Amino acid sequence: MHGWIILDKPLGLGSTQGVSAVKRALRDGKYGKFKVGHGGTLDPLATGVLPIALGEATKLAGRMLDSDKVYDFTIGFGVQTDTLDLEGKEVAASDVRPTLAQVEAVLPRFTGPIDQVPPAYSALKVDGERAYDLARAGEEVTLASRSVVIHSLSRLPGLEPGSRLLGAADNSGTPGQARGDELEQITLTAHVSKGTYIRSLARDIALALGTVGHVTMLRRVKAGPFTLESAISLDKLDEAAKGRSLEQLLLPLRAGLDDIPALSLTPDQAGLLRQGRVLAGIAKEDGQYFACLGDTPIALVEALSGEIRVVRGFNI
Repeated sequence: MHGWIILDKPLGLGSTQGVSAVKRALRDGKYGKFKVGHGGTLDPLATGVLPIALGEATKLAGRMLDSDKVYDFTIGFGVQTDTLDLEGKEVAASDVRPTLAQVEAVLPRFTGPIDQVPPAYSALKVDGERAYDLARAGEEVTLASRSVVIHSLSRLPGLEPGSRLLGAADNSGTPGQARGDELEQITLTAHVSKGTYIRSLARDIALALGTVGHVTMLRRVKAGPFTLESAISLDKLDEAAKGRSLEQLLLPLRAGLDDIPALSLTPDQAGLLRQGRVLAGIAKEDGQYFACLGDTPIALVEALSGEIRVVRGFNI
């Protein structure tokens, strides 16, 4: 059981609870004990792709934190909350509502490298304390602006007024709901770099439109190489555990390294890498490789000037 289970996380469930659900499934199926970890936090009010690493794949969970993500999200205009989502209390209001043309005109300003201030209610640390703990205690939290990259940002295609996006909160309304030509809310899709806060992005887009806003729906549709196509529900996870067929849902360890080329090893080379030794005289371009002996993962390695060094070894 070394690989990935991709959950389609439901509303109200935290990432840690998602890990617990997989651990429980392993126990229920009597698979034995394996390390389990998640590849990137997803807020309880968000839904979608939550990669869960099992066994030796947990050594790659950090790469998921550094990977790009794709989100669908709805901005509700007219109200800003302290958490910048549905969970918080109102801190600002505006009667201004933008038109679709105004929204589409402002989106290019938020595409490419941008600076954004993270939400006060975030897991970032301030003097050793989590920002959300300080905010909940009533303290004023000031976070520094950070540079992120918005690779693409656009209105979600195929969503017309009156349609509803899977995973939307019950009180989020309809993604294209409008008041005449003025929008009460809009649903967008964003491909973003690590460290990007969609709640901050929604806040800043609303402010640029001369109003205020907050996120009413947030759904992660891609995390690194993983998409909703390979994601499963908690019910399907539970069903597979009871039927002792979890391995059929498990994506291979290699799936977390789909952007890394493979490096085939001889048995002698595999043995040396397992000992942490350096392979010399390997004619490969500089960069990272997924080193395998046949179908067995050996290590994530780095090639540099004809030498191969272990970055992460796998005990499989």
